[in-house]
Amino acid sequence: MSSKSIGDRLGELRRYRDITQEELAERSGVHVDTIRKLEQNVRQSARLGTLRMLARALDTELDRLLGQPTVTTELPDDDGGLIALRDAIQDISALPGVPADDFDEDPPAADDWMRQVRAATTLYWEGGYGELAGSLPLLLRDGRAVAREATGSLAEQVWNQLALSYQLAASLSTQAGHLDWAFEAVAKQLQAAQRASDPLMEGMGVSTLSWVLLRQGRWEEAQSVAERKADALEPSMRRGTSAHYAVYGNLLVAAATPAARQDRKADADQYLNFAEAAAVRSGAVRTYGTAFSPVDVKTQIVNVVMAGSEPEPEKALAASEEVRRDLIKRPVHLARHRLDVAQAQYQMGDSEGALDTLLEVEADQPEWIRYQMLARATVLEMREEERRRNTRLRGLAARLGVEPAL
Repeated sequence: MSSKSIGDRLGELRRYRDITQEELAERSGVHVDTIRKLEQNVRQSARLGTLRMLARALDTELDRLLGQPTVTTELPDDDGGLIALRDAIQDISALPGVPADDFDEDPPAADDWMRQVRAATTLYWEGGYGELAGSLPLLLRDGRAVAREATGSLAEQVWNQLALSYQLAASLSTQAGHLDWAFEAVAKQLQAAQRASDPLMEGMGVSTLSWVLLRQGRWEEAQSVAERKADALEPSMRRGTSAHYAVYGNLLVAAATPAARQDRKADADQYLNFAEAAAVRSGAVRTYGTAFSPVDVKTQIVNVVMAGSEPEPEKALAASEEVRRDLIKRPVHLARHRLDVAQAQYQMGDSEGALDTLLEVEADQPEWIRYQMLARATVLEMREEERRRNTRLRGLAARLGVEPAL
């Protein structure tokens, strides 16, 4: 992991753009003294909203400014890992005009392969990114081989599960900070969903696309694509299925976060109100590689309240009291919600409470938390404001890679 500070990366990006600190201040709306102190390493971090404004003004992704870590801590074998995942997503043989490879090995049985997809989906939502990075490349290659052989109704099932495999690839690539790979994986997901003749899987593809665009800083597009797809898929009040309501609700949730980032809180609230109504109709359901329920929407209410240029931590903590954490079935969902709570606690002045929450998340999800931008940014901010030596905080900072180990 890079030993450079945020200030080091900020200075490099600013000089690459050939602009002065004063020009960056004018473009970003961040005070020049803050920029100067960051670049001089007098300050080690700033509020997440400030860092977002700096990244946007520098025409870069926030992950790059924060120093996105790799997913795996151990070198993979020849068949797996991030580079193998890139190669599996960027399938050269699928390009027009490129001669296809000869396929010597028989593909696995379709049922066996689809069971592997379900296992990989579980692994993702349990936060097992390293193990998933090792197995997902082969899963994608096998899936394409199975799809070539499948016919009839089985072919539609296989294409549906191949779409889900690409959704996992897009999600893992996003967590690893490779947003260009993620965008390509979403494109493959949408193509596979069309081959499966499954408009709801298309809807989940657009939901994933919205998240990728959000991480790229393309907030307006992230909101727009999710909203338009939700409108296109809005279920009938009388005939809507649980899966239909779940996909529709996921799209509304996907639209809410970028709306809040743009300080369009009224739009975000409206999306979440409709999503909550959809969740009531769907009930708690797992479908298309994700979970959806009323409690999942309530966690997003907390997330949205903390987004934008003016977070409302008191309101976020009040909303978190209404979240039944025992009903959140996906470990990663619960961990992500707890990160929002930690940030709200810290902004309310409860540094010890925030640290306790972060350490609890780390205990539950030791691998997952290392790759979360919000966790890294919050810990950096807490370290910046630290007034006394705090061994627990410094230990967490070292494990998250935001300062050298003690």
